[in-house]
Amino acid sequence: MSFSKEALGLTILPHVGGIIGGLITRKNVKQWYETLDRPSWRPPNWAFGPVWTSLYTMMGYASYLIYRDGFGETRDRALVLYGSQLALNWLWTPIFFHYHKLGLAFGEILLLLANIGLCINAFYPINRTAAYLMIPYFGWVSLATTLTYSIWQRNKNKRTD
Repeated sequence: MSFSKEALGLTILPHVGGIIGGLITRKNVKQWYETLDRPSWRPPNWAFGPVWTSLYTMMGYASYLIYRDGFGETRDRALVLYGSQLALNWLWTPIFFHYHKLGLAFGEILLLLANIGLCINAFYPINRTAAYLMIPYFGWVSLATTLTYSIWQRNKNKRTD
């Protein structure tokens, strides 16, 4: 099986924002995030890197499948939804970790979660595998949404920046 340039490029694309987000996060974990009141059920910090690497790879490859198998307005709509969810994904990290805007981060991640759901729905008729590859991402962002809300609520009465 050989990968085309498109397959490789679209699979790698989500990692670009992930790497930038990782740099932003790394600078703020010890000096800010660790000082927040966080729920005991949160994933350990070491889990985020491997999970996001897997999710970015799956969603990137899913976008390639849509690019390859779709056509016309149906493909265009699916890829616009994909692009907008990717932008929202990349935007959450600076809102939360750089600007420390917990309430805004919660509102933004709600939009992201809805957009991922719409993206899965748009992918399904074009390529079911692509839609299925997005489901773990939807699950992880659901957890992240709950975690963002919990951290916001636990810390809203104290200065977080």
